[in-house]
Amino acid sequence: MAARRITYGLLAIILFIYGIIAIRNFLYPIAFGFVLGYLLYPLASWFEKKGIPRILANMIIIFGALGFFAGLFIIMYRIVTPLAIDLPKLAGSAVENVSDIGARIGEYLGLDPDNTRNLIKDRASSTFEAGGEQLQGFFTATTNTIVAFGLLPVYLFLFLYYRTKFMYFLLQMAGKSSRREMAVILREIATVMVRYLYGVIAVVFILCFINSLGIWIIGLQYAIPLGITAALFNFIPYFGTLLGGLVPLTFAILVEGEPVLAFRVIILFIIIQFIENNILTPNIVGGNVNVSPFFVITGLVAASMIWGIPGMLIIVPFLASTRIVFSHINFMKPYAFLLGEEGIAKHSIQVTKIKRLWKKLITRK
Repeated sequence: MAARRITYGLLAIILFIYGIIAIRNFLYPIAFGFVLGYLLYPLASWFEKKGIPRILANMIIIFGALGFFAGLFIIMYRIVTPLAIDLPKLAGSAVENVSDIGARIGEYLGLDPDNTRNLIKDRASSTFEAGGEQLQGFFTATTNTIVAFGLLPVYLFLFLYYRTKFMYFLLQMAGKSSRREMAVILREIATVMVRYLYGVIAVVFILCFINSLGIWIIGLQYAIPLGITAALFNFIPYFGTLLGGLVPLTFAILVEGEPVLAFRVIILFIIIQFIENNILTPNIVGGNVNVSPFFVITGLVAASMIWGIPGMLIIVPFLASTRIVFSHINFMKPYAFLLGEEGIAKHSIQVTKIKRLWKKLITRK
């Protein structure tokens, strides 16, 4: 009997995972609309408290958000334009640098350096052409996803408009005995969602400045475009800094052709990784989410396998919501403890601990 239950449970999990993969283009905008709805909820509530009708308030918020993102896109376009204009020249420099490196290695191995250099140039040109064809195929394959995300403002409007109805539905499902507990759960999820989203945005903006300044200090060209591009990867927790660091590192190796400059980039992003993982994210975001780094990293890997990058962007707030729900169900509380940071908080690096240590050092002096 127990074996049968386990079999049915595993089968249900497999079918669930297969289902969310099969209809991911349908679920993408709904999931992002749900998350962004929490981001814009405080503003919607503020407008309604000022006497603005909900429909008008939601329209103002959505069009305002679209205008804001359009403005950010224009700013990013102007920042990246110099790099885009010089891209053919930079690609040529990359081919030359790669061929020179290959020629040196070939000469060390006893091969003719000129033949090696010409062979690498031919291969590099073929690679660029194949890469262009693959990129075109990628955009063709993701057309459905882009169209699906075009429905995001619609879902966002519906979530904001029907939020009270959804809340009453959940309260009715909970029943009279658990209605108060359900209200507490919904309130905690809303608080965590809002704080997490604003915290991540704050971290990304801080890293835009830190990355650009650091890249400028080490002497790499296009510091601001590369710094901002690297910072945008930090919407993906833990892995974002490493993934973003690959952008200036690749630029330093292929375009600049300077091993010393590449080494500086590596050192810079090791420092930024430490600052982001141990100071910025734990103190700006981590305290709001209260999910163990182990499960955040595991969730990110699983989400990338199921939904790719969109899954990595939204898995953390869903893990935080799951932990909150578990913490209010008696037989699920051990799982909430397992998901949370209880028991490991004393080992983390926090601003308050740094201040306390600094005071002790000053007192000793």
